[in-house]
Amino acid sequence: MRHFGHIAPEVRRRLFHHEPCTFTADSPARLLSAALGATLYSPATRPRLADDVVKQGANGVVSMVLCLEDSIGDEDVPAGEENLVRQFADLDGRTAGGGRADVELPLLFIRVRTPEQIPDLVGRLGPAVRLLSGFVVPKFTGERGIPFLEALAVAEAACGRRLFVMPVLESPELLYRESRVETLEGIFRAVDKYRDRVLALRLGVTDFCSSYGLRRAPDMTAYDVQIVASVIADVVNMLGRADGTGFTVTGPVWEYFRVPERMFKPMLRHSPFLEGQAVELRERLIEHAMDGLLREITLDHANGLLGKTCIHPSHVPAVHALSVVSHEEYSDAADILRPERGGGGVLRSQYTNKMNEVKPHRAWAERTMLRAEVFGVAHEDVSFVDLLAAGIPG
Repeated sequence: MRHFGHIAPEVRRRLFHHEPCTFTADSPARLLSAALGATLYSPATRPRLADDVVKQGANGVVSMVLCLEDSIGDEDVPAGEENLVRQFADLDGRTAGGGRADVELPLLFIRVRTPEQIPDLVGRLGPAVRLLSGFVVPKFTGERGIPFLEALAVAEAACGRRLFVMPVLESPELLYRESRVETLEGIFRAVDKYRDRVLALRLGVTDFCSSYGLRRAPDMTAYDVQIVASVIADVVNMLGRADGTGFTVTGPVWEYFRVPERMFKPMLRHSPFLEGQAVELRERLIEHAMDGLLREITLDHANGLLGKTCIHPSHVPAVHALSVVSHEEYSDAADILRPERGGGGVLRSQYTNKMNEVKPHRAWAERTMLRAEVFGVAHEDVSFVDLLAAGIPG
C-alpha cells in the first residue's frame, strides 16, 4: 500500500517531487507509525464491514480501527465480536491465494474493552489473523494498561504473528492536574517495557472534554479548549520526545462532517490544477472544505502530533494532503542533514527566507524526512488544494 496510491500514476507524477513509498503490514514499526495517516474508525457491528474495509482501502485509507468499545452498546459486544470474525473470514477469502489480487486492505486494528478479548479474538479469527495488525486499548494508564500488553504478548505467541498495540490516552487521571504527572510516568513505564510493540499513542480528547461537560464548536480546535491543550502539551512533553525515548502521538478526533468553508473558497480559485475542470469538481472540493479541521491538523503538526483519528471518510483526504511534505520543507531538511553539516553551523535556506541552524533543527529534519518517505514531497508549484483535489475519491 502507499499514500495516494488510489490516484493515477500520471497524476502522482504531476504532484510529487518524490512520490510516497510503498509499505506493507510487515514493514518496520518506525515506518508504519509515521504512515498511519488518517485512522478511520468503524463500529464492529456493521453488517457489511468487509465491503466497507475494501471500499475505504480503494479510496486511500491506509489504517482502520474496528471498534468494540464506545461506538457500540454494551449489549452489542458479543454480536460485534461474532461479526468481526465473520467479516475477517470474508476479507481473508477475498485476498488469500484464490482471491482477487487487486484487493488491497488497510492496516486493520481492533479496539477492545478488556484484556481477555485480545487472545480470545486472535484465536477465533483463525487463519484470517494474518490480516490483523493489532489492537487499540482504551483508557490506558500504567496500571490498567499492563494486563492488555501482557495479553497482547500471549496472543502474539499463540498466532506467531507480530501484533501492535495503540493505547488511547483518555483517562480522567491524565486530565486532572493533581494526578497527571504520576499518570504520565506510569504510562511511560508501561509502554517503554513493550516499546517494540507500541505503534503509536492516541489521544482521546472527547473523553477529556466530557469530564468537564465541554464540547468544542466546529469553528474551534482542540487547542482552543485550554484544559485539553494543556494535556496535549504534557503528553508530548513526556511521551513524544525526539531523543529516542518518545513515541508517535496521533492527533485527536474531529467530530463534525460539514462546517463553513470560508478559508477554502479563495484557495480554490488559485489552483492551477483546477483550471478548465468541471464546475462539479470545484463544488465537490468546497463541500469537503472544513475550516476547523484544517486548522486543527496544522496545529497537530506544529505541536508534534502525526496522523489523526477520524470518524468520517470525508476527513481522510484533508489529513493526508496536509501530511505531504512541501518542497520548501524538504529542501531545508535535506540541507540540514547533509553529511558535511555534521559539525553544526548556520546556513541560509535555499528559499532565502529563513535561517537553518544545523544542530537545533536536526531532529525536525529527521522527522520531516520520515514524513516525506511515507507521504511524499510535493512539487514546488503544488499546493495543499491540489493534493486535496487529487485525493478526494471520484
